[in-house]
Amino acid sequence: MKTLVVFLLLMNVSQHASALEVYEGVESVLLLCKDTSVPVDPTLLWTRHDLSLPVVHQHSLTGDELRDQNQRYRRRTSMKTDSLRTGDFSLTLRNPITSDSGTYICTITAFGNERTLTEVELQVKVSHQVFTVEVYEGAESVLLPCHIPFVSGPTTVMWSRYDLNPPTVHQRQQEEDELTDQNQRYRDRTSMKTDALQTGDFSLTLRKPHIFDSSNYTCTIRVTGEEPRLTDVQLQVKEPYTFPAEASVILAVLAVAAIVGLGVYLWKLFYRVPQVEVNSGVESVQLACKTTLHLPEDAKVEWMDSNFEKVHVYKNGSDQPEEQHQAYRDRTKMNEDLLKTGDLSLTLKHPTDGEAGKYTCTVYNKERKILLKKRVELQFKVPQVEVDSEVKSVQLPCKTTIHLPRDTKVEWMVKSSKKVHVYQNSSDWPEDQDQSYRGRTELRRNLLKTGDLSLTLKYPTDWDTDTYTCTVYNNRKKILIKKEVVLKVKVPQVEVDSGVESVQLPFNTTLHLPEDAKVEWMESKYDLKVHVYKNGSDQPEKQHQRYRGRTKMNEDLLKTGDLSLTLKYPTDWDTRTYTCTVYSREGNILLKRKVELKVRVPQVEVDSGVESVQLPFNTTLHLPEDAKVEWKDKGSRMVYFHQNGSDQLEEQHQAFRDRTKMNEDLLKTGDLSLTLKYPTDGDTRTYTCTVYSREGNILLKRKVELKVRVCQVEVEEGAESVQLPFRTTQNLPEDAKVKWRENKFLGNILHVYKNGSDQPDKQHQVYRDRTKMNEDLLKTGDLSLTLKYPTERDSGRYRCLFLRKADIIRWNTVLLKVKGRVQVQDQTGDTRNRSSSIDPTPLMADQSV
Repeated sequence: MKTLVVFLLLMNVSQHASALEVYEGVESVLLLCKDTSVPVDPTLLWTRHDLSLPVVHQHSLTGDELRDQNQRYRRRTSMKTDSLRTGDFSLTLRNPITSDSGTYICTITAFGNERTLTEVELQVKVSHQVFTVEVYEGAESVLLPCHIPFVSGPTTVMWSRYDLNPPTVHQRQQEEDELTDQNQRYRDRTSMKTDALQTGDFSLTLRKPHIFDSSNYTCTIRVTGEEPRLTDVQLQVKEPYTFPAEASVILAVLAVAAIVGLGVYLWKLFYRVPQVEVNSGVESVQLACKTTLHLPEDAKVEWMDSNFEKVHVYKNGSDQPEEQHQAYRDRTKMNEDLLKTGDLSLTLKHPTDGEAGKYTCTVYNKERKILLKKRVELQFKVPQVEVDSEVKSVQLPCKTTIHLPRDTKVEWMVKSSKKVHVYQNSSDWPEDQDQSYRGRTELRRNLLKTGDLSLTLKYPTDWDTDTYTCTVYNNRKKILIKKEVVLKVKVPQVEVDSGVESVQLPFNTTLHLPEDAKVEWMESKYDLKVHVYKNGSDQPEKQHQRYRGRTKMNEDLLKTGDLSLTLKYPTDWDTRTYTCTVYSREGNILLKRKVELKVRVPQVEVDSGVESVQLPFNTTLHLPEDAKVEWKDKGSRMVYFHQNGSDQLEEQHQAFRDRTKMNEDLLKTGDLSLTLKYPTDGDTRTYTCTVYSREGNILLKRKVELKVRVCQVEVEEGAESVQLPFRTTQNLPEDAKVKWRENKFLGNILHVYKNGSDQPDKQHQVYRDRTKMNEDLLKTGDLSLTLKYPTERDSGRYRCLFLRKADIIRWNTVLLKVKGRVQVQDQTGDTRNRSSSIDPTPLMADQSV
């Protein structure tokens, strides 16, 4: 509630404004927008209101929402992923161009309230780039660079050299070269990429450069409605390079260096340290060291570990245990007649994970001269056990075949040095355990006789994910066995549909919990308290307001160990990770578990042209008579508003006027479904229904995704006309404007209706005298367009825009497919027509046969 109050108080704070200048050609520009107050469930919107589609970038808790983004900014904008947590809402705009100049507004919306944070006046200036290019005469070609990051309209490119007459080196208009005025000396020597307009790469390739081509070349790019871009390239063509004699010496040195480098690599490859990998807890491992070298009878063999501790010493025909480090006493063994056989391998019994590393075998003669030296690296594979959180128990394996005396001590621990289980003097020692494991662990009977020291851990949770070590000691505290096991407990996942009455987040334990324990369920993303149980009862005053009246836990939960949480009326906003923590009276953590909840958003899909569609939302929750019901779309536009027992249609966004309907007595029946009339693909988006109490607290929230399939019309070429349908509500305002246009960037205009009549002067010439709209179209709501004499070239997407005062209120897209008619000859020589909806070129090949 505090966050909401702060947000409302800040509504009247004056917005910040800033100006920013950059040159075209920079990689990106940052539009700053920061705020210290971030409300709950916000939507951040960057807009530019001088555009017909003003959305530049939109971001919410679920991530970027770019469905309504203006096409010119596609794949060019981004915000930090943690922006709604840190309050840094700055926008990165990549490859800025002059047409990006304008005022960018940063706005945040929450609970139906909108606040403008900042306005950034961006001015992108044309830069004049200068390059220097050098090439030797005789080269096949040279590239003169010229780039523009983003082409926004009809473009002309001119490469010039002003010390010549005529100065034209190369010219490109739209997608074709125009070489009529090209200087004669460059004929058949210049070319540009065919996809230059798509990629923005207008570089010029000059073939067979000569000395007399050295000069300054200017690349001029003219885009309709924008300042020209200039790039100067200083080309210097040099005489062919002659190879000096001194270079032979340099090459010889480089060749020697290459040989030496190769030799070093081969030496390292040849002397690579061999590796021995074993499972943690094996009985023994052999570190190999063999030679065919003749070794004298008085030779000394010495094994050392990576800490330079003596592992084993063989001297004067026998082992020398007194020279060993005590950690290796009685644990090593070498073969008999090792000097004769040349097998100097070492067997190490009961190796532990802590003994991983490099071991060195060195052979000395009587004068201490090294006759042989080899290394072996010992590595351990730690076994992994993975289970679901719902299992009743999990076993961590640890087995051995060695004889264990009665006074053996077995100790299981985790990496944090917490004792998980202790067995000593033929019995368990629970008082030595960490309290979080008491009553949850068990060892097998007769474990010292069977050698099965495996640990059973009951009711594991993700909090138990850790590395566990089983260590076995004799009565002198000497380690006999040491083995590691990695346990991973998967976080349980619960998935339900939005709209169910309730969902349970499971958590059961057999751990004895004290009567004064505290149980706390938390939402992990924003650290919101979901439910608190303390001193034998629930503590609703400690809950976050979003969960008040929506959670429930079982009775006698500390006695039964059932700490599951029931969450009522879950919505997609509740899709989170939840953590249940049990604390002792002193505040120590006794138990902890996570549960991931996913609430699926219902999806409704219909065809464009249906009379209406229903966005479903039903609840059995008792709603107060003074509750407020609000339907909004993803752009935070008000779709429907119900308060004080009646609809508040004046609060609706004009795009939804006369198009929505809700049931009577909706608060009594709990049927909060919304009916949307005459849906089009322009209505494809996510809609949110929110129910507020009189105090402004959210009682209920649900999202519905609506997808309206684009209308498709198919006709054969040669038909007299085809209709592109668009029907909407009747009695539309007389000051409205209707515009049909090609649905692509800078698409041509088909038809314009304004001030009660058609505007043929606004049409593109391709469509003159070919379009017609119905009479009284604003009264009837039939905005369909009739297109006469359709051809294959007319195939494509078309969009009808319904506008008021330059604002797009509604729009509809129609996909038109005109099947072409091609002529083919049959074997009799008769020419026949046939329809084709594909490229006719292959069919024309048949005609030539």
